[in-house]
Amino acid sequence: MSDSLFPDLPGAAPAGARPSSHAQPLPERLRPRRLAEVIGQQHLLGPGMPLATAFEARKLHSMILWGPPGVGKTTLARLMAEGFDAQFIQISAVLGGVKDIREAVERAQAVLPRRTVLFVDEVHRFNKAQQDAFLPHVESGLFTFIGATTENPSFEVNSALLSRATVHVLKSLDERDLKALLARGQQELGCPPFSEAAATRMVAYADGDARRLLNTVEAIAQLTPGGTTVIDEPLLEKALGEQLRRYDKGGDQFYDVISALHKSVRGSDPDGALYWLVRMLDGGVDARYISRRLVRMASEDIGNADPRALRVALDAAECYERLGTPEGELALAQAAVYLAVAPKSNAVYMAYNAVRALIKQDQSRPVPMHLRNAPTKLMKQLGYGEEYRYAHDEPGAFAAGATYLPEGLVGTRFYEPVPRGLEIRIGDKLTELRRLNEEAGTGTMGDTRGSPDKPGS
Repeated sequence: MSDSLFPDLPGAAPAGARPSSHAQPLPERLRPRRLAEVIGQQHLLGPGMPLATAFEARKLHSMILWGPPGVGKTTLARLMAEGFDAQFIQISAVLGGVKDIREAVERAQAVLPRRTVLFVDEVHRFNKAQQDAFLPHVESGLFTFIGATTENPSFEVNSALLSRATVHVLKSLDERDLKALLARGQQELGCPPFSEAAATRMVAYADGDARRLLNTVEAIAQLTPGGTTVIDEPLLEKALGEQLRRYDKGGDQFYDVISALHKSVRGSDPDGALYWLVRMLDGGVDARYISRRLVRMASEDIGNADPRALRVALDAAECYERLGTPEGELALAQAAVYLAVAPKSNAVYMAYNAVRALIKQDQSRPVPMHLRNAPTKLMKQLGYGEEYRYAHDEPGAFAAGATYLPEGLVGTRFYEPVPRGLEIRIGDKLTELRRLNEEAGTGTMGDTRGSPDKPGS
C-alpha cells in the first residue's frame, strides 16, 4: 500500500517512529498508526478496493467488519476515525448496554458538526432492542456506525441494522503476513531472531490471529536466557508447553489427523470418527474448517446412497455458526457419526471426475439441434429445437429413445450407482429406463463402457 495513497493520519508519529510504552502489551505497541502499516486485508485496503476507495473519495459509511479474532477490526475502525478527523467512541457489547448507547449519542451531539465514529465491538452480543437503538442515529447521520463481529452477521445482526451498513469480511492473516508481523515484534522487543522452523511453528500456532502471535512472541522474549542467539523449537516448546505440543496445525500431524477423520468416516467407524474429530477440536483446529470437511465427505463418500447426509452436514455447519464453541461442537460430532454409519457411495464423485477429465481433453462438441433453444423465428427455421420431445407429454414422463449427449458420446455412461442405500433404487430405475430405450431402438442409456470411440467411458 503506497504512502502517497494513504498519507500519515493526523497526529500520527512520523514513518519509522512510534509512540510506545514498555508497560503496554506488544499488540498495542505495534498497533498501526496509519493504513500503510496495516498487514493483510488487501482485498479491502489495496488500490481500488472498497475501503481504499472510501478514503480516496473522503466518504465514510456505516459498516460491519466481520472476521475472526486478531485480524484488525478495531484497528481499522480507529484508523478510519482518525483519517476522517472524527471523534472515536468505542462500546463493548460484552460490557455495555442502552445506557452506553445514550451516552454515545450525547457525546456525538456535543461535537457537532464534527463527525463521530461509533465503534461497537462484538456487536452480535447486543440483543435486538439494543441494536435497534442505533437505527435513528445512523439514519440521521449523527454518527457513522462501525460494528465488529466474529459471528455471521446474517444470523446475529438484526435485518434493520444490517440493511443500513455494508458488511466487509476480514480474513485471517496468512503465513506471509504473520511472518512479517513476527519480524516486527522481534525488532520491537530486541529479542534474538527465530529459526526458520520455530517461525513456521509460531505462525501455525497463531492460526491467523495477529494478537495471539504478538502476545506469544512477548512471552517467549521474556523467557529467553541471556546470550541466546536464536530462538529455536525447544525454547518455543518451553514457552508454549502443552498448547504447542498437542497439535501442530502447520505440520504433518495436522494433515494426518484430518486424513484419519476422513478415512474413519469412509470406513464406517463412528468411534474412530469421533476420536479424530475431538482430537482436532482439542488441538485448536478451527471448527469451521472441520465442518467444511464434513460437507465434502457427505458428497464424496456418501452421495446419493443417502442424500440426507449432505443436509445433516450443512445443518451441523449452520448450527456451529449460530452456537459457536463449545455448544456447536456437539452438532459436528452428531454429523460425523451420521456420516460414518450412512451407506457409502462414491459414484457421483467418480462420475464427476470422469466428466471433468473428458471435457479437459476432448473437443468442444456442439449441442445437438434438438436440444437447442429456439426463441426466434430464424432459429426455428434453422432447425433449433426440432424433434425435441417434451418428457412430461410422454408415458411415465420419459421419452424412450431420446438422446441428450453430443454426437460421438451418445450411450456413454458416467454415473454407475452402487448397490447400497438409496442408490439401489436409483440403479433399478436406470436399468428399467435403459430397457425402454433399447426397446425404442436406441442405445441412449446402454452400456458403452470400454468402447474406443467413447472418451471417458
